[in-house]
Amino acid sequence: MAMVCEVTFDRERLKNEIRATYGRVAEQPDGDFHFHRGPKYAASMLGYDAAELDALPDFVTAPFAGVGNPLSVSELAAGARVIDLGCGGGMDCLLAGRRVGGKGRVVGFDMTDAMLEKARAGAAVTGMSHVRFEKADIAKLPIDDESVDVAISNGVINLSPEKPKVFAELHRVLRRGGRLQFADIVIEAQLSEAALNDVELWVG
Repeated sequence: MAMVCEVTFDRERLKNEIRATYGRVAEQPDGDFHFHRGPKYAASMLGYDAAELDALPDFVTAPFAGVGNPLSVSELAAGARVIDLGCGGGMDCLLAGRRVGGKGRVVGFDMTDAMLEKARAGAAVTGMSHVRFEKADIAKLPIDDESVDVAISNGVINLSPEKPKVFAELHRVLRRGGRLQFADIVIEAQLSEAALNDVELWVG
């Protein structure tokens, strides 16, 4: 029988640690981090198209730290309304922006200022005015009910200590028939209470 352990640590502390870690990734993507980053990793290990990535600014692709390729799950239709939970430097959003075209809309949400700065600069450089980025906690999305065709996320939902709220928000904002395409980390073993409440393990 699965055991449910209560998360007892300071959740704001966790969010601050996440902001600090991924702020460093944004500013120093070649720094000393234990997780993979960058366009070569995305193309060689996650199945992204290297030519597509080469067409994006280096400052957008360098801090990419996703764990999969949510855009490969299913094609995005022209004109679709897409959101990205935890968009980082905006790589997936800009790729989505090319797929949905100028009549579509893509909104990336992130809580790390340095990542948002890269993402917004990327949208400006590539001329994608239909792609925008907003600062937000993914457990409380500043977007209307049933206003989204596709929600994507890449290695971010696992960082939230409020996963039921995140999925409730996704249910709220997705239109009837909309879909969620995400890649994330799954742990099959039952974690101990000590591990579950270790902030450093959450940040990764």
